[in-house]
Amino acid sequence: MRIALVHYHLRPGGVTSVLRNQVRSFLRAGEEVLVVSGEAPPGNSAFGADGAWDVPCVVVEGLFYDAPGAESSTPEEGKRLAGAILGGIEKRWKGGADIIHVHNPLIRKNSRLLPALRFLAGEGVPLLLQNHDFAEDFRPDVYTGGVEYPENCHYAVINSRDYACLHRAGLKPEGLHLLPNEVNPVTAAVGLARTRYLYPVRGIRRKNVGEALLLSLFIPQGKSVTITLPPPAGSEGPWLRWTRFAGDLDLPVEFGAGLTHSFAELYGSSCRIITTSIKEGFGFSFLEPWTAGRSLSGRRIDYVCEDFEGSGLHFDSLYSSIRIPLEYISIHSLSGKMEKALEGVYAAFGLEIPSRLERMMKEEFAASQTIDFGRLDEETQESVIRILFFNKEARRDIVSLNPFLAELAGEDDESFIGYNREVVERMYGGERVSRILLDTCRSIPGHPVVQKLSKQMLLDFYVDPLHFSLIGTGNG
Repeated sequence: MRIALVHYHLRPGGVTSVLRNQVRSFLRAGEEVLVVSGEAPPGNSAFGADGAWDVPCVVVEGLFYDAPGAESSTPEEGKRLAGAILGGIEKRWKGGADIIHVHNPLIRKNSRLLPALRFLAGEGVPLLLQNHDFAEDFRPDVYTGGVEYPENCHYAVINSRDYACLHRAGLKPEGLHLLPNEVNPVTAAVGLARTRYLYPVRGIRRKNVGEALLLSLFIPQGKSVTITLPPPAGSEGPWLRWTRFAGDLDLPVEFGAGLTHSFAELYGSSCRIITTSIKEGFGFSFLEPWTAGRSLSGRRIDYVCEDFEGSGLHFDSLYSSIRIPLEYISIHSLSGKMEKALEGVYAAFGLEIPSRLERMMKEEFAASQTIDFGRLDEETQESVIRILFFNKEARRDIVSLNPFLAELAGEDDESFIGYNREVVERMYGGERVSRILLDTCRSIPGHPVVQKLSKQMLLDFYVDPLHFSLIGTGNG
């Protein structure tokens, strides 16, 4: 087969890593591969032995991210981009590709891409649209309200929740595919003092950095919470706020250790891996630690973990929430922040806000007397951490509400780690994941589908005000 993989860029990151693994899978199987990108791959993209991409790449001008503030494109601009993509492919293969595999096309990173894909689908070009993120999942900043999603082409997702949502929103089983990501084993350097509770992420907003600082209050003395990398340029606000706050209280937290230490060194010096993220697509953070011989503690994301548990993994040290008594916060202030944020979200999606939203929130607060720390904004999270930092009795109260916090200092079970490592390697290693990918792509040419994805239904499924988090909206 001739397979063209399309993405906005090839810079280091999650989607690029997935694309790179897929290229390897296709090449191992003897398929022909072309990578189509909006910019040339950087010289330090570790793919080949020499640190460069060792597969044919073609750069298509106009495929990269939109400039800030760019206006919506016209169908004619989309048609021109479609022609440029086809032209780039035909430079490699005169007869074109058997399948064009596009990564993350349904989020508005490039306003010309959706019109281009709609044009290609209308021309009968075999398309596989693999979605890692959805704008409907509280990301109105990348929502394309005026452009329908491509029809009569194949779609792929990376978790069962998204599969169920897209199926209910109009896609047929023969045109919708679940493609798990391949997990590459992580190497931990040996012989290092293991003093870090390592959070190996970029500190974007949805990673819930404030909760990692909260956990630092409950780890053994002499150890630290370590967050590996800062967020990308342009989204540093919350990160800088937390670095200042941690410095003011002299919390045992390291920021940006990945800028000065290798990944192997950081893993080697870790006693445990933590995660506090409130939203993920696939969830590498729940799988990679076991491959390095490390246990995992932190926040559970049900729709991600349920897939992994279905594959045989066990997560005994994860929590679904950190309950904070409402008396620790200003309910009036928090309710106002949530209502204002939700109004903005609904307006950005072109939806009417539920008329009984204020009453729903009051009923929720009254019924529980607590709120999950992960739903709070940074200002309110700071105030809670301050209370716990200065008040030992309050810390004891929080532990009684959330007993798992006392288990952060517990000992690892090596047999348990070994069991999970074996499951990850068997279920998410290259052999099985490659087979699923190849079987999917080989089934698409010659098997057109007639289907349409309803954007309105996706919004109905994803936008749930009772699961709304103030740090879970937007691109962060």
